[in-house]
Amino acid sequence: MGITKEKKKEIVSSLKSAIDKSKSVVFVNFHGLTVLDSRNLRRALKAENVSYCVSRKTLINRVLDTESIEGVKPEFKGELALAYGEDLIAPARGVYEFQKKLSGKISILGGIFEGKYKSLEEMTSIAAIPSLQGLRGMFVNILNSPIQRFAIAMNQIAEKKN
Repeated sequence: MGITKEKKKEIVSSLKSAIDKSKSVVFVNFHGLTVLDSRNLRRALKAENVSYCVSRKTLINRVLDTESIEGVKPEFKGELALAYGEDLIAPARGVYEFQKKLSGKISILGGIFEGKYKSLEEMTSIAAIPSLQGLRGMFVNILNSPIQRFAIAMNQIAEKKN
């Protein structure tokens, strides 16, 4: 049984609201994803304040056609879902992590990043950016490395003298 016009209008308005409020949207193909994997994906994304929504391609296209987004809209193949949130990188990173775990069952098709359509390659490179906590750890390691090497050199000099 098909969806009623009222229900379609409700879905379109909620999708429009979600896309307008989000800083980043990822288009996801989820062909062959089991219910358990889908639940785990939703929980992991929700922990990062990322929403995940499955909808018909026609309804998503209807919303995207009304938005003023720069660039070329990626082609949607297979089943389509949206991952979106206030964080610029979290939606792409969350989907990408599951893409690595469940190869072939879920994949990034493209997305919207800072008001522009992005291709699969661009969204994958965005997803590879480490989290803020990871970047801080890398920065501390860079700062610590020369100090640590200096301490090791001083220790070796002290051992030679004794």
